[in-house]
Amino acid sequence: MINQHKQQGMTLIEIMISLLIGVFLIGGILQVFTNTRQTYRMQENLSRMQENGRFAMDFLIKDIRMADYMGCLSSGLANLTNKLDATDADYDANLHSFTGLNGIGGANGAAGANLALDVPDTITLKGAYDAGINVVEPYMVNTAANIKVNTSDGLAIYDVVLISDCSSADIFEITSDPTTGSGAEIVVHNGGNVAEGPGNSDQLLSKTYQGDASIYKFQTYIYTVNNNALVKQDLASTNELVEGIENMQILYGEDTDEDGAPNYYVPAGTAGLDMNQVVSIRISLLVRSMDDNLTLVPRAYTYNGATTTPADRRLRRIFTSTIAVRNRLS
Repeated sequence: MINQHKQQGMTLIEIMISLLIGVFLIGGILQVFTNTRQTYRMQENLSRMQENGRFAMDFLIKDIRMADYMGCLSSGLANLTNKLDATDADYDANLHSFTGLNGIGGANGAAGANLALDVPDTITLKGAYDAGINVVEPYMVNTAANIKVNTSDGLAIYDVVLISDCSSADIFEITSDPTTGSGAEIVVHNGGNVAEGPGNSDQLLSKTYQGDASIYKFQTYIYTVNNNALVKQDLASTNELVEGIENMQILYGEDTDEDGAPNYYVPAGTAGLDMNQVVSIRISLLVRSMDDNLTLVPRAYTYNGATTTPADRRLRRIFTSTIAVRNRLS
């Protein structure tokens, strides 16, 4: 006798149970994926914040340390003559005004109801930012004469430069390519309009410079925060250096007893603050994450002496550094 078995499959209940188990497994996998992705976003943004804060501070520290360098001019800026043409359309007082200038300046951002929300501060740094090139023979026969140097390395037409000995200094714009001379390179300082920059008011320097003088590439740097980025402006351009910088607050350390150490730190514009006596600068940067929605709820933070709760769910970190102005400590 032949046994006949009918083909049997899964019942509807078994299928439903299998589907339910599959849903739980897929849900678990999705939960693991979501948590892993959020952890990755968190770590990535923490790393970017650390990197952005370090880079921004490095830019500021380097230029603050070198600010107010005038070669061997030790008697201050009283003997400095600015030959740049203040009547030229390309003349910008914030960038090109050097006569009687303090090499360090600043503007305090407008205070809000919450100090943590103060407008970012601005700092201006001026001075020579290289080792200098020696003046060589034949020396200037009069104050309108060209200047000879043994190399033009680092100098170019339209550069603003400082020529300084130990008693006087002049700031002017190079008006001709210094590499076109034969033998000793020629630095020309003609008056009149030029294609770039303000040019010089006239060709006459304040004195004839000899072998004890050097030429330095002069520079103005203005640092501020704009659209959540650290911005640096110089004589040639304006550049966004580091993103994710939400605020910058600056305090200036004034040395009132000439012992080389600051007696107190105050913001720019404080009554009685003499920028000529500032020997160190304290920078505080508020750095935020590039991505939003990293935390479950907005995280309050304390900055500039006040606590605030933002509307977003970003991460924030504060970087603070106190920088000595080296050229004022010697």
